[in-house]
Amino acid sequence: MARSDGAKTPVFLPDDVVAALNSGTHSAPFDVLGPHKSGNRRWITTFQPDAIDVIATVAGKETHLPRIAGDVFSGPVAGKTYTLTMRYADGSTYTTRDPFSFDPVLSDFDQYLVGEGTHKELWRVLGAQTTKHEGANGVHFAVWAPNAQRVSVIGDFNMWDGRRHPMRPAGNTGVWEIFLPGLGEGALYKYQITGADGHVRDKADPVGFGSQHPPEQASVVRDISGYGWKDKAWMQDRAARADRAQPISIYEVHLGSWRRRYDDGGRPLSYQELARDLVNYVKYMGFTHIELLPVSEFPFDGSWGYQPVGMYAPTIRFGPPNEFRDLVDAAHAAGIGVLLDWVPGHFPTDAHGLAQFDGTALYEHADPREGFHQDWNTLIYNYGRREVKNYLVANALYWLEEYHLDGLRVDAVASMLYRDYSRNDGAWVPNKDGGRENYEAIAFLQEMNIAAYGADSSVMTVAEESTSFPGVSQPVHNGGLGFGYKWNMGWMNDTLRYMEKDPIYRQHDHHLMTFPIDWAFTENFILPISHDEVVHGKGSMLAKMPGTDWEKFANLRAYYAFMWTQPGKKLLFMGCEFAQPEEWNHDAELNWGAAEQPAHKGIQQLVRDLNQLYQQTPALHAKDCEASGFQWICNDPQQSTMGFARLGAQDDAPVVVVCNFTPVTRSGFQVGVPEPGFWEEVLNTDATAYGGDNRGNLGGCTSQDAPADGQAQSVVLTLPPLSVVVLKKRDKVN
Repeated sequence: MARSDGAKTPVFLPDDVVAALNSGTHSAPFDVLGPHKSGNRRWITTFQPDAIDVIATVAGKETHLPRIAGDVFSGPVAGKTYTLTMRYADGSTYTTRDPFSFDPVLSDFDQYLVGEGTHKELWRVLGAQTTKHEGANGVHFAVWAPNAQRVSVIGDFNMWDGRRHPMRPAGNTGVWEIFLPGLGEGALYKYQITGADGHVRDKADPVGFGSQHPPEQASVVRDISGYGWKDKAWMQDRAARADRAQPISIYEVHLGSWRRRYDDGGRPLSYQELARDLVNYVKYMGFTHIELLPVSEFPFDGSWGYQPVGMYAPTIRFGPPNEFRDLVDAAHAAGIGVLLDWVPGHFPTDAHGLAQFDGTALYEHADPREGFHQDWNTLIYNYGRREVKNYLVANALYWLEEYHLDGLRVDAVASMLYRDYSRNDGAWVPNKDGGRENYEAIAFLQEMNIAAYGADSSVMTVAEESTSFPGVSQPVHNGGLGFGYKWNMGWMNDTLRYMEKDPIYRQHDHHLMTFPIDWAFTENFILPISHDEVVHGKGSMLAKMPGTDWEKFANLRAYYAFMWTQPGKKLLFMGCEFAQPEEWNHDAELNWGAAEQPAHKGIQQLVRDLNQLYQQTPALHAKDCEASGFQWICNDPQQSTMGFARLGAQDDAPVVVVCNFTPVTRSGFQVGVPEPGFWEEVLNTDATAYGGDNRGNLGGCTSQDAPADGQAQSVVLTLPPLSVVVLKKRDKVN
């Protein structure tokens, strides 16, 4: 056939096909673009908007491709390997290999695993991969959109024109792919998707390694290969650091508001600045781990990262991916682990995100009774869909492997476990047995933990779970969810309720401090004072405390000492360690000026000393998760006093902790001790170094053969007001 202008065309380019190419509606453009045979000749067909001439060059021989119609050029050319040179009206030219001349990149095995929903290294095959393919350097793009009618990659390299680089299906996987030669690090892109509903959507890459700075929404090509890690020794030895018998003390950090550079427009510190300043501070304070509020790319600062869009992209707010690695590497060099807050429980409805990704409820449930979080106006993943579960499990492994993170704290687990979470009757869909448990979410969490610990048993996973769901930190093969640790939300709620009361009323609620021990060993617990306790009108930790200014600080000192000596690992949100007077504000840095004031500096010194005491005293950590490591000694609700022992192995020096939660000095206070000998006062929250008045016991006391509290021996103490005194048996080795 021939056009009116006399141009001849191959049989695979009828008028309707050419029209579809020009309009960007052809459903299978790889069937016609690139090199294809027609009769006994090989034709090269290309779509080149704005070009006035297109030349195909094979082995140095140039062939001008005639314009067929619109922006479609096609002509017979011998040879499959060629370059295309486009000439434009302004005299400029551009030469490239033809993306439609390359074979598919995804192997049959990768396609099989993706289709099966079992590709644990999904990030190596989907997203934007910088690679060399058939002799050309470029980027391979691949995205899962099984119900799309058409998918194109658009970007700054093709004028954001979805007609230029339509993608091809990869078998029956639902994945679309294309290799673009000549592209590399820093290219901006999105996927333009004609959905099952016929609507066109521009979407960020669900597996993209980088993103633009919000409010811009494009993904960014990032080459994350070849980073020069220097933490081999740390990685080899870290298994011991995550063990239940080891001291774990976590500093929770929101990177955007820890410190800011007010000499540079008030910007937050970069990853590289944090690698120096944050790591040095955490090391000075004696914390064993840093836990980062979510860094997966998120569009809205006010979500603090808890509404992520780029699950595979460290936020660009503080630097590119390799600079985030610099932060982790620096922490490891300082002997500090890094945990990441991970959010697989929901995702935002932003148009460029996962919502209605291919014109259907692909990642989410179609029924809002299952797929919409009323509390947060977000969407819930369809954990029962194998590809979605694969996407999330692979994401967990991605952060652990590619960024050497030492663990994941999983956000809002309770909202995942129950179908009726925060829902009224009739607003939720029961499971197949008519119950409220979300079987699919349970199976996902189990699979994630199996995969994480199976890939590297030295990591830790932590559940923020606020209910009494059984076995959260028990192995999957024993019927548990498989987490390493669980936040003890009940302990936090009860003890803070007690501390917020005027001391005159505490005698009526003594159980709030003692009852939590009844379940303290049902899970592997972390005691959390997290960001959630100092936002949304809850006030700062200092502001929660009753009384005069002196009493507020004394109360807080006593509470921290109680926390550090109770069974369980520790977590403290930034700013709480120096008693920041104000509620946390994510838009400003912490009040470091307050930290220089004596009373605040005293709290900071106490937390530092508590970390040191906790780590250097096996009795305070070796049996954090075992009932045999704790023993009540005395409890007197009327006086608001209590005493308990912490015990390690047989050769570990026992510790006795005595608490006075009233503003009255208790002189001549007799308390039983488990062994005879000299009991050294290793910590007293009333020390002048912490802002107290130095009322104490002259460094310790020797036990007497005077039975008390069920013990054969006892000591007589002075308990300062609103204080905790910690005694350690001196003649033991540790």
